[in-house]
Amino acid sequence: MDNLNNSTIQANIDVKGYFFKVLSYWKLFFVTIIIALIVAKFMNDYKPKIYSLNTIISVKEENNPLFSTGTNIAFNWGGASDAVETIKVVLTSRTHNEKVVKKLNFFINYLKEGRYRLEDVYGYTPFIVNLNTSKPQLYNKLLQVEITGENTYNLSFDFNELGSNQLITYDTNVISNYNSNKTSFSKEFKIDEEVNTSFLNFSLKKNSKFNIGEKYFIQFVSFDGTVGANRSISVSDITNGSSMLQLSKDGTNKNRIVDYLNTTVFILDKDKQEQKILYAKRTKEYIEVLFTKVEDSLKRIEEELGVYKEKNNIYDLSEEGSVIFEQTIDLEKEKKGILEFNDYLNNLRSYISSHDSFGENVPVPALISIQDVKIAEEISILIQKSSLRERLRGSVTDNHPSIVVLSNEIKISKNNLLENISTLKVVNNNKLNQLRSNLSSYKSKLKRLPKTEQGLLKFEKNYEISEANYNYLKQKSYEAGTAIAANVSDVKIIDTAKDLGNSPVYPIPSFNYLVGLMLGVVFPLFYIITKEVLDNKIHTAEDIQNNYAIPVLGVVGKNHGNNNLAVFDKPKSSVSESFRALRSNIKFLFKNTDADKSKTLVLTSSVSGEGKTMISINMATVFALSGKKTVLVGLDLRKPKIYDDFDLTNDVGVVNHLINQKTLDEIIINTKIPNLDLILSGPIPPNPSELLLNETADKMIKSLQERYDYVIIDTPPVGLVSDALELFKYGDAIIYVIRQNYSEKGMMRMIDDKYKNKEVTNISYVLNDFSIKNKYGYGYGYGYGYGYGKYGNGYHENEDNKSFFSRISSIFKKN
Repeated sequence: MDNLNNSTIQANIDVKGYFFKVLSYWKLFFVTIIIALIVAKFMNDYKPKIYSLNTIISVKEENNPLFSTGTNIAFNWGGASDAVETIKVVLTSRTHNEKVVKKLNFFINYLKEGRYRLEDVYGYTPFIVNLNTSKPQLYNKLLQVEITGENTYNLSFDFNELGSNQLITYDTNVISNYNSNKTSFSKEFKIDEEVNTSFLNFSLKKNSKFNIGEKYFIQFVSFDGTVGANRSISVSDITNGSSMLQLSKDGTNKNRIVDYLNTTVFILDKDKQEQKILYAKRTKEYIEVLFTKVEDSLKRIEEELGVYKEKNNIYDLSEEGSVIFEQTIDLEKEKKGILEFNDYLNNLRSYISSHDSFGENVPVPALISIQDVKIAEEISILIQKSSLRERLRGSVTDNHPSIVVLSNEIKISKNNLLENISTLKVVNNNKLNQLRSNLSSYKSKLKRLPKTEQGLLKFEKNYEISEANYNYLKQKSYEAGTAIAANVSDVKIIDTAKDLGNSPVYPIPSFNYLVGLMLGVVFPLFYIITKEVLDNKIHTAEDIQNNYAIPVLGVVGKNHGNNNLAVFDKPKSSVSESFRALRSNIKFLFKNTDADKSKTLVLTSSVSGEGKTMISINMATVFALSGKKTVLVGLDLRKPKIYDDFDLTNDVGVVNHLINQKTLDEIIINTKIPNLDLILSGPIPPNPSELLLNETADKMIKSLQERYDYVIIDTPPVGLVSDALELFKYGDAIIYVIRQNYSEKGMMRMIDDKYKNKEVTNISYVLNDFSIKNKYGYGYGYGYGYGYGKYGNGYHENEDNKSFFSRISSIFKKN
């Protein structure tokens, strides 16, 4: 038992053994690695090459340096900066990418026949398509453009067989049907000549030299599909918390990637500027409208003032009237401004309270004279963030973090604005009460003046106020226009996208070859491991030693002869040497060590086909050839085989003697092998077990032991019937035959348990049909005169175990 445990431990750490097992499959590894590398080579060539380019931008709030925060204009042209996360959402939004695709006409595919597929040659064609997007184009149809001259090309394609072809109009993004009676179209056109048909409307613009005979394809594909395919742009922070973003895009065409990245930044920059000056533009538009009204009003008042002066013959105010005019004009201007601004605050509060989103319809101040610049700042923030939120709602849901953040900011700005409006109204009402009190004292003085002078003073006052408004609006219109024109963008381009000869990111040839090499190793390993796990055969003597307590007596090589008389027919063969080694080793098993007394050897196996009969014949032969009188007894009464190797019939044998038909002498047969006699089994009886257990069988064995030096008994397989176990009592030594790559590991468990329980003694295993070229060991330690290798030349006869290539070589030499 201890021996078994030690053997098991050694097997668990027998790294060298497993290494040689794996190494013996070198041909399999070689083939799979070659195949894997060929597949990797094919994948490197077949797979479309994917490139990755990037651009870097900075997103940071920039205020117009020409103006300070205290400027009187009623809007903040600096605006408020957006969160970086919001910019990320904008760049991947459908609305933004629709603008980019439309600007680049990316729904037009430029293709050329490649080695494995149609290749995208956008930016590499000697022409570009000038598309009339307001008219229909053939949808998803490959249009062949063949260069026929310096400035001519042939356009050709096939209509659908069913006659119905789809058309797409990109301005409206509408798909319609076109029925054609023709099966194909082919016509030559000149560069810049309009292709004007009911199904195609475009022209080609030449941008490089034409090579006659070159063929290209153009294709008008889905606008929405193109937008969806290009929304996969990657936006990432350069560093955590940084306002710098890296925009990356993958694709098969580097020109297409470069144009898309640079255009998406351009569109983003343009949209950001539009958002920042949205309220400013609305205000300027209102100023222009109001400026026209004030200008007309001023002209009218000026005419009325001239008519009044001429009619009443009064052209100047008296000294007292001038004093009253100067005292009241400033108060009237201030009163008028406060009243107008209060009306604006009421309209603004009503609008803010009743709306959730804020666009261009936010009320603007009547005279653009805002007492608190925070009002303008908060209006600008509301418009900007509200517009941005509405854009994002086209791409994400209201639960998206960017929408949630914007909604919270809008709510805060809205509350702040309403609070400031309430505060300003209280302040303005107090100012109005004071102004009314002051103006009432001047009105009593005004009544003391003559009627004509009172009228003149009224006209002069209206004219002065209108002129002041006119000049104020003119100045503010100039300031607003300057602020819009000098708007500073929040988006700064650090690095534009550019093709610098970048290598493809996929496939990576070196990586694919490495993966191929790994798979070429892993697959055979997986096969070997699976085979080892599922394999239940005995392959080496180590397998026997590591799993069973019964010792291994030796191994017998593969017999390449025509029959089982290996020792007799080829005495110098390695198989013969292995039997001589067994003959030497078995002496230590015999219970009777007296050389003068007969010794009985019993041979059995687990099942039929393991070579038990072959071992029996050749063991009997080596004893006989050594000068010992030997008899081979065939007691496998169920499936006899010995007679065939000696060219005999199985008509008479042990069965005839056991049923008292023949005497012992009558069933003993002399063989051509010196000193070897043979007793066949005879006809197959109906009750073999009972025959072997009767007294006649016992007397027969004892009689043979008295006559012969060695009695070799070939018994039935012990794993099938119990006959062999009953015959063990006659054996001085027992050989249990195991066949390499044939016997299963569990077959010997029963006999091994009997050995452990000491029910069976003097038993040993012999590994039969052993080949040193097998894949389950390193082939040393168990040759016993068999495994001499190249040093066996001259000692062993040449056997027919040459390799395939050696045989082919010998055939050519003979010829």
